[in-house]
Amino acid sequence: MEENAIKNVNELIEKVDNMKKQDKMDLSSDQDLSIAIMNLVSIEEHLFFTGAKLDKPEYYDLLQEVRKMRGDLLRKIIKEYEGEVWCISKHLLAASMRLMEVGTKQHKMGKKDEAKELFDKAYNLYCLFWGINMKVVNVGDVKKIDENAVNRHDTEKKGFMGKLGVLIRKAIDCCIE
Repeated sequence: MEENAIKNVNELIEKVDNMKKQDKMDLSSDQDLSIAIMNLVSIEEHLFFTGAKLDKPEYYDLLQEVRKMRGDLLRKIIKEYEGEVWCISKHLLAASMRLMEVGTKQHKMGKKDEAKELFDKAYNLYCLFWGINMKVVNVGDVKKIDENAVNRHDTEKKGFMGKLGVLIRKAIDCCIE
């Protein structure tokens, strides 16, 4: 298993390096861009709720402008996708952002264990976004044996999300310039 993990990490790092060499991806800029996209999704939500609460449809017009900007920026990160990967990606970023916000509120209230759990989930969703869009995640290869194991050879039992987080973290750490 350890040999497999090292191979997978090395493959991921090699893939990221190749993408950088081909100008397909500037991971540090794309990370910043993904956070901006998260905030644009939140702005869309706020414009919707403000328009509905105040019964002012002009907020929906602003929502469309922000939505167009979000789509344009998301295309800079997601160059190729199949099926519903575009929508999945948008919702992974949105859910990650919301979990971060709720976690931050829990942390402020002194509920640090709850906050940590929410932060972990937010990070897992964020890693899944990158895993899918860097084509590291092949959904067909994900085999769940028990609640925490990826497959029957998984002795660490961190689960798919835990292992993906480790891979993404190592790739990102190796890419910081």
